[in-house]
Amino acid sequence: MKSYKLIHQLLSLLEQLEEENNGEEVSIQDFTGFLLSHIGDPAADSVNGDVRFGKNENMAQDIAYQLDNNIGRLFVYMSRYAKSYIKKALEGTPLQTAEEFTGLAILLTHDQLSKTELISHNLQEKASGTEVIRRLIAAGLVKQWDNIKDKRGKHIGITDQGKELLYRVFVDMSYVGKMITGNLSISEKLTLQYLLQKLENFHYEHHEKKTINTKDDLKIFLTETEENKVK
Repeated sequence: MKSYKLIHQLLSLLEQLEEENNGEEVSIQDFTGFLLSHIGDPAADSVNGDVRFGKNENMAQDIAYQLDNNIGRLFVYMSRYAKSYIKKALEGTPLQTAEEFTGLAILLTHDQLSKTELISHNLQEKASGTEVIRRLIAAGLVKQWDNIKDKRGKHIGITDQGKELLYRVFVDMSYVGKMITGNLSISEKLTLQYLLQKLENFHYEHHEKKTINTKDDLKIFLTETEENKVK
């Protein structure tokens, strides 16, 4: 059995829990809580399982598998998988990237936006966001017109051609969503959705307030956060 080592670890933890409960029988709920409390314990004999990693530089691998770093790395992997699926779903359409699709989808739900507003809503840098808008306009999917209140600015909105395209693309994008969530059960999807929304709320606030602009900002914010936890 390939999972023998894991089974041995679970049995060892179960024995530890029974000892703490003076040998009394424990429930699956008791064991679940106990197990969660021991995840990430440096004393636990964890198994690193990234098939991309070789056998060298154990110290670097230990850093990569620290809880926060490991989650961050997995987010990067998921983002790249998602982009590859989206690219396939957009084949045969004027849309080339996920950013073009999401930008057009955002415009679908607004009568009009400024270019700056769309770039911000689409979570892009100014240069790359401006290029996305340029390509959408060139493809006839987005139109622009003068901002009467600000002659230096432009309003943009989706065209009928853009709407028609989006509703066709939505069909294939629904397959992408199912592919991204993979083999998760309904309850797992709901849990993941809850956690991701919690993270989205946290990060979007920082995005809107532009609180993290430099490497030093990251360090200062996280240092202050850790200090507040101690108080």
